Amino acid sequence: MRILVHEFVSGGGLAGRDVSASLAREGLAMLTALIADLAAIHRHQIVTTVDPRFALPTPPGVEVVTLSPGSEGSATLDALIASADAVWLVAPETDRCLERLAVRVERRGKTLLGSGAMAIRRASDKGRLPRRLACHGVAHPTTRVLRPGADWGKAAREVGYPLIVKPARGAGCEGVCLARNVRELRDALDVTRRANGGGSLLLQRYVTGTAASVSLLTNGRRAVALTVNAQSVRASMPFSYHGGKTPLDHPLAGKAVETALRTCQAFPGLRGYIGVDVVLTESEAVVIEVNPRLTTAYLGVRSALGGNTGDVGNVAAMALAACAGTLPVPPPARRSVRFTAAGFIHSTAPVRLPALVSLRALKQ
Repeated sequence: MRILVHEFVSGGGLAGRDVSASLAREGLAMLTALIADLAAIHRHQIVTTVDPRFALPTPPGVEVVTLSPGSEGSATLDALIASADAVWLVAPETDRCLERLAVRVERRGKTLLGSGAMAIRRASDKGRLPRRLACHGVAHPTTRVLRPGADWGKAAREVGYPLIVKPARGAGCEGVCLARNVRELRDALDVTRRANGGGSLLLQRYVTGTAASVSLLTNGRRAVALTVNAQSVRASMPFSYHGGKTPLDHPLAGKAVETALRTCQAFPGLRGYIGVDVVLTESEAVVIEVNPRLTTAYLGVRSALGGNTGDVGNVAAMALAACAGTLPVPPPARRSVRFTAAGFIHSTAPVRLPALVSLRALKQ
């Protein structure tokens, strides 16, 4: 099978435009890891795209195509999609970027190695997330949608301080700010609006606890958990994500898995590797966001599960199986791993966490 891998930030989606160094490093790290894992399967022809400003290390046999700025690069990407059997997209949900790319692939009749455009649209709509999760008994912070011209003071009073300001459709920590009073809220709104352009914003009750994520595989109907990961997030203006640790040793790790699996039930059609962001309080796992795509935690998960040799422990191979309809049984984590958003990995002691076998899978 000929597989096209397109990571938007480092893969040419922003060619000719400004891109922050941190986003470029994060995107390039995910792209490099994913390509290495796909190449290690030794059953597929891998082609990928790259921004002409970045150097992309690849295994032998991987075809690398540079995307030029403007219409020329867009035409090249369309040609690559047309020549591929399947396409793996890695892109932010901001401004419907990931959704638009998925539509582009689907219109050409190609297989998406990930969620379809409709599932991406539903999972990315943070304004409707509370109602969808509530229908499945999943805890979520009090949230208000703040459309242009809305009374933000009234919305803030309904939510209560401290609160989070963030784009209604965004990715990672982009434009996410903490406000503890009216003065900080004014500043946060300015920062988030600049990051979000003219789109709607969210005011969301701030939940204290341990920031974490659950990495999962899903086939559109059922899901299986890979790992629970700690998140390293700095509460600056805006927030910034620096990586994390996996697997997370926490009394509510099992609860996080159970909650993430129920969250997947709320979004039929999700496929492949996805992430569910949660905050672990003293008593519950509160879902914050659903990421219908490869997340930065992939960098740590692949290392914790044993590397990319063949199919055993190869997260990309397991994700391909999930996209084809077969959910694999993930191996237990072999080691505890710290990872940075730029892809630096530090392996620590072997894992001695309680098994989560009973919570790894949930029929949907």
